[in-house]
Amino acid sequence: MAPSSVVVTIDKPSNISLVEVDDSETSVFLEKQKTASTKQFSWLLLLKAQRILSFFPWLAMGVSKTFVSVKKRIALSDSSKDEVKYKERIMYKFIRVFLAISIVALVVEIIAYLQNWDLKLIPSEAMGLVHLSYMGWISFRADYLAPSITMLSKFCVLLFMIQSLDRFILGIGCFWIKLKKIKPVIDDQSYDIEDPSSFPMVLVQIPMCNEREVYQQSIASACQLDWPKDRILIQVLDDSSDELLQILIRNEVNSWKEKGVNIIYRHRFVRTGYKAGNLHSAMSCDYVKNYEFVAILDADFQPNPDFLILTVPHFKGKPDLALVQARWSFVNKDENLLTRLQNINLCFHFEVEQQVNGHFLNFFGFNGTAGVWRIKALEESGGWLERTTVEDMDIAVRAHLNGWKFIYLNDVKVLCELPESYEAYKKQQHRWHSGPMQLFRLCLPAILSSKISKWKKANMIFLFFLLRKLILPFYSFTLFCVILPLTMFIPEAELPIWVICYVPVTMSILNILPSPKSFPFLMPYLLFENTMSVTKFNAMVSGLFQLGSAYEWVVTKKSGRSSESDLLAFAERESKSFSEDKIQRRLSDSGLDMLGKLKEQEIPIVVEKKNRIYRKELALAFLLLTAATRSLLSAHGIHFYFLLFQGLSFLAVGLDLIGEQVN
Repeated sequence: MAPSSVVVTIDKPSNISLVEVDDSETSVFLEKQKTASTKQFSWLLLLKAQRILSFFPWLAMGVSKTFVSVKKRIALSDSSKDEVKYKERIMYKFIRVFLAISIVALVVEIIAYLQNWDLKLIPSEAMGLVHLSYMGWISFRADYLAPSITMLSKFCVLLFMIQSLDRFILGIGCFWIKLKKIKPVIDDQSYDIEDPSSFPMVLVQIPMCNEREVYQQSIASACQLDWPKDRILIQVLDDSSDELLQILIRNEVNSWKEKGVNIIYRHRFVRTGYKAGNLHSAMSCDYVKNYEFVAILDADFQPNPDFLILTVPHFKGKPDLALVQARWSFVNKDENLLTRLQNINLCFHFEVEQQVNGHFLNFFGFNGTAGVWRIKALEESGGWLERTTVEDMDIAVRAHLNGWKFIYLNDVKVLCELPESYEAYKKQQHRWHSGPMQLFRLCLPAILSSKISKWKKANMIFLFFLLRKLILPFYSFTLFCVILPLTMFIPEAELPIWVICYVPVTMSILNILPSPKSFPFLMPYLLFENTMSVTKFNAMVSGLFQLGSAYEWVVTKKSGRSSESDLLAFAERESKSFSEDKIQRRLSDSGLDMLGKLKEQEIPIVVEKKNRIYRKELALAFLLLTAATRSLLSAHGIHFYFLLFQGLSFLAVGLDLIGEQVN
C-alpha cells in the first residue's frame, strides 16, 4: 500500500468497508475546482461586460430622444411675441454681446492651443501677425482687465461669505430652538367650548382671481373650520374676469350658505390694485368693525378644521401681538423636479428663517396667506396699500415699525400648491424679488425716522432688505454667471476652488437639512439656484430702479392638484391632531349642476398650454459651455465640470425641460 493512502476497516459488511484517499487524485480535484472557478469568474466578467455594453445603446437612445424633444420644442415654440420683448431688454443684449466675445476668444485660444503657443508666458520673439496680436492680448488682459475683474470678484466673494455667515447663524438659531424645544405657548386658558360667546369674532377672507381649478376646495375648507357659526364670517373676494366662473363661484357660495354657513360673495366691478385692492375693498365694509381678527387664505390654500383653534388663542393676553403666521405644506411637492427643488427652498424659509426671526426678533415677512391678523393692527398700520406687488411684506414692515409683534407657528400647517411649470414659477419669483426693492425705496425714510431701536433698524435695513433681498441675487448672478466664465478667458483673475465648490456645496447642504428626504437632489438644487439667479437679479434691478416689469402682477397659475381626494390623503399623513371622522367630503351639487349645464351647452373650457423657449437662459447656457470648453484647454478640473453642468442646467431651463411638460 502506498504510504500516501489511508485505509479504514468497518466490521459491518453491509456498510462501506474501505475508503481510499489518494493525494494525486486530491490535487486533480482541486485543479478541476480551480478551473471551474476560473470559468465562473470569466462568465461573471462577461456578464458585467454585457451589462456595461447594453448601457451605451440605452444612453444613445436617451440622448436621441432628448434631441428629438428639443427639436420639437424649438419647432413648436411661438417665440415671435417674445422676440421683441427680449430684444428690448438690456440684460439680454448684454448676454448676447458677452457670448459673441466669448466665442471669438475661444476660437483664438483654440488656434493658440493647436499652434503650441504658450498660454501663460510671453515669448521673446513673436512670429506672425496673429501670434503678435495674441501676445498683445495677453499683455493687455494681464495689465488692465485682470486687476478690475479681480477686485470685482473679491467684492462678490466678500458678499458671498457674509451671506453664508448669515445662513450659518440662522441654522444655529434653528438648532437651538430644536434643542430646547422652544415653541410659542398660549398664556391664558383657551376659550370655553360650552360658551360660544367667549370666542372672538373672526373674519375669514379668500381672495381669488380666475381660480377655476381650486375655488371649490378652498371654499369648502374654509366652511369646515371649527369655530362657532355665529362668531365667524367667510368673505369670498372674487376678482375673476370670467363671467361663467363668477357664476360658478357665486353658486358654490350659495350652496354653503344654504347649509347654514355664514358666508358672502363679493365681486368688484373696478378691479384695481390687484390683491391689495381686493383686500382693502373688503375691509371697508361696515360689518368689519364687528370683528376682532381676520384670517387670510389664498385660493389654493386648504386649512385643517382646527386652524383657527390653533392660531387665534395666541392673541389672548398679548395686546401687542398683530400676526400669527402658520407654515405652508405642499400637496404636490413630489410632482416633478421643479416642485422638489421649490420644496427645498421653502422648507428652509419656513423651518429656519421664519422660525428664527419669529422667536428672536418677533418680526418676519408676512407670507400673504395662512395667517391671522388683529384688525386693529392692520388699521393702525395704514391698511392694505397698492403701491407695490408685495402687499404682504408692506403691511408687515409698517406694523413692525409701529411696535407690533409677530408669532410664527411651525407646527400648524396649511395645504397649498407649488407652481408646476417653469413659466408660472418664473413669474412668481420675479414678483417676489422685484416687490421688496420697490418697498425698500418707499420704506427707507420711514425706517430711519421710526421709534424702534437702532438694532431693529439695522436688522431691517441690512439683513431683511439688503442682504437677503438685494445682495443675494446680485452676487449669485455676478459671481457664477459673469465673473466665473470671464476668468476662463482671463486666467490671471481665476477664482479659487473653495469659492465655486466647497462653500456653495456646504451652504446647499445647510439649506437642504430641513427637508432631509431631498438630499439626492443636492447637486440639481445647487445648479438650479444659480440658474434662477438670472431671473432674481433682473427682478431686483427692475424693482430697485422702478422699471416697467417691476409692476407686473400675474396670478400664479394653479393646476388643481389639491383635489378633495388629494387633500384627504395628505391630511391623513400630515395631521395627527384630529381624527379621520372630522374630515368630510363636501361637494357642491349646484356647482356640479352648473358644470353639467356648461357641458350640455357644449361650451368648452379649454386652457391652452405649451412649453416655451427662454432666450436669456439659452444664451447663458451657450456662454457657460463656451467657457467650459476654454477651461478644458487649460485643464482647470473643477472649474470645467462646474461650468459644464451649470451650462447644461441653463440649457434644460432655457428649453423648459425642468417643470411641467405639455404634449
